[in-house]
Amino acid sequence: MKIQFDSELDYQQDAIKSVVKLFEGQETRQSHFTVPSISTTAQKDIFGNQNDLGVGNNLRIVEEDVLDNVKAIQLRNGLKQSNKLDSMDFTIEMETGTGKTYVYLRSIFELNQEFGFTKFIIVVPSIAIKEGVYKTLQITEQHFKAHYNNVTYDYFIYDSSKLGEIRNFATNDAIQVMVINIDAFRRSFTDPEKENKANIIHRAHDKMSGVKPIEFIQSTNPVVIIDEPQSVDATSKAKNAIASLNPLCTLRYSATHKEKYNLLYKLDSIDAYEQKLV
Repeated sequence: MKIQFDSELDYQQDAIKSVVKLFEGQETRQSHFTVPSISTTAQKDIFGNQNDLGVGNNLRIVEEDVLDNVKAIQLRNGLKQSNKLDSMDFTIEMETGTGKTYVYLRSIFELNQEFGFTKFIIVVPSIAIKEGVYKTLQITEQHFKAHYNNVTYDYFIYDSSKLGEIRNFATNDAIQVMVINIDAFRRSFTDPEKENKANIIHRAHDKMSGVKPIEFIQSTNPVVIIDEPQSVDATSKAKNAIASLNPLCTLRYSATHKEKYNLLYKLDSIDAYEQKLV
């Protein structure tokens, strides 16, 4: 059975536009970097080392412009305006059952279409939510391809036994969406003698040419989407883990935020009830 999705719900469009407007003034541009190659056909640098070309997001607008955009979005949505931009963390509040997952997935394609961003990581608090997000990616694939001119994109669940997917995430110029549980990268380390206690993503690997998988991710400057942040980064260790991804920004989606950073959009239980959405 083919599932139909309504792509024109006003409240969802408002949430999506609030995220896209965040980067108004941004040029469509990517950044490029080199990653150590495991193939024999890769380019050689001036020192004779073999490298593949990586592709990352590239933010061109300055903090002051982002803050101006935030204020304009908040004014339009009837929200208290931010006085300053302490971080590139942004909050989207949506009541449970109003299509939060669809909204942030569609925002990925809008951000790619408008600004050329291609690297996205969805961080979730549990295996159940991870599987749910992946299922939604599967059932919306034809919908998004129809809506965005048969766009090419890859999505996958991070698996520490399949580190080649991390290399592909870094080097592929199509949209890349990685879904990862916070527990898969929360344990880092500072003592080289205790490296075996860190998550695999933080360890150097021969299969990755001696590079830590996290370093491939960091080079892409990904847009990080946090699903249920009150359960994902409620501790300092988890916050450090998110920062270790080197995000271009973090977009935080939940109905029950404990911490609100630069609130862009709000659809609470009262709003949802009045609009007969739940």
